[in-house]
Amino acid sequence: MNRRAALLGAALAAFAGGSASRAQTPPPAGGLTAEQDHRLMLDRLGIKTLRPGVDGYNAAAPNFVNQDEAKAGPFSPLPDPLVFPDGRPVATPDDWWKRRRPQLVELFSREEHGRVPKHMPAVRWRVVSEKHEVRNGVAVRERRLAGDLDNRAWPAVSVSLDLLLVTPEGRGRRPLVLEFGFPDGAPWLKGRPAPPGPDWRDLVLARGWGYAILDPTSVQPDNGAGLSRGVIGLVNHGRPRAPDDWGALRAWAWGASRVLDFLATDPAVDDRRVAIEGLSRYGKAALVAMAYDQRFAAGLIASSGEGGAKLHRRKRGEQLENLAASGEYHWMAGNFLRYAGPLTVDDLPVDAHELIALCAPRPLFISVGNDQADGWVDSRGMFMAAVAAGPVYRLLGARDLGVTTFPEPLTLVADGELAFRQHEGGHTPGPNWPYFLDFASRYLERP
Repeated sequence: MNRRAALLGAALAAFAGGSASRAQTPPPAGGLTAEQDHRLMLDRLGIKTLRPGVDGYNAAAPNFVNQDEAKAGPFSPLPDPLVFPDGRPVATPDDWWKRRRPQLVELFSREEHGRVPKHMPAVRWRVVSEKHEVRNGVAVRERRLAGDLDNRAWPAVSVSLDLLLVTPEGRGRRPLVLEFGFPDGAPWLKGRPAPPGPDWRDLVLARGWGYAILDPTSVQPDNGAGLSRGVIGLVNHGRPRAPDDWGALRAWAWGASRVLDFLATDPAVDDRRVAIEGLSRYGKAALVAMAYDQRFAAGLIASSGEGGAKLHRRKRGEQLENLAASGEYHWMAGNFLRYAGPLTVDDLPVDAHELIALCAPRPLFISVGNDQADGWVDSRGMFMAAVAAGPVYRLLGARDLGVTTFPEPLTLVADGELAFRQHEGGHTPGPNWPYFLDFASRYLERP
């Protein structure tokens, strides 16, 4: 028996015994690969095989991603966020806040994102470095902070949140934009020329706001092998997850909430006026953060696609089955894999429009490249989800998109608390930053 097989056997034995066995059996010393951990979860769920996802690259592949809108749907009714499970309507805001919203939070937690453990380690923030400089004509204070998690219960795993915080000099608590990103720049962009147009950070500072960048991978690694590390591994003492344990999206969102905790103590920031932004997988995380933590005042959700603002029930772009495969399953709860195996997307009790509805009545801007340049994320599917979330916004006294016809690229739909725009820059939020900041200023610059 080779070393990997032995590790897998040991982990299977520990996993099969449930939570009591997990508390007694130490995890494998070398950890598991993503494929091994993925197989463990499938075995735990009793799933032999999963349906394959779509292929976004090889047009000759039998499972090539659908490009035909006539085949995209959705062809089954969407779950209604304003209907209780017994069929009665959600008639008042009180019905929503006290009963229906908690029901949807429970469904998303159990079936899609996983549950945050009840007992979480404390976070202690410390300043790693600080400097005062001028950025694009604005005097700023720049701090690099580390949020160290208490790991005394499991010293084998250390977690330190990596945060860059930049605020204009002077007195007063300012609005702030928090980005899921990389304080030192995305590794895959090193050596590439900067995109044309103004930097979003300069646009934010020009308004007198601050910005912060949280490295999500400092909260939780972005791979299945990393589930024994990061905050998930720390709380689980390095052991495999239970089917309803949280995945990386919920962990990254948890990290953003801990940043918000810190900002509430900072005299340079008004924590009641903090917007959150993310692109692609981090756009998914930004939407999850908005949905679960009502303290975030606004959101820019950029090209988030499947598992983000796109309807699961759409047969265009990335599909649920892609998220269930070994490359992306770690984003989700284990229970989510069932909908790519014995169950289908039509069995899923929730969809993306209800995730957007959990953000109501707060302002939310859905950004995407046009359908040709950013087709993997299905711009129309995200627009349809925003439309379907509209009734919840209206119930709570807010304005919805105000339109139901899919707009042409470069058309700004932003008269209400929901906003949508396709740009022509591809898989980036860049061209939509000025529009988002104008949109968000209506709320963040109120007295």
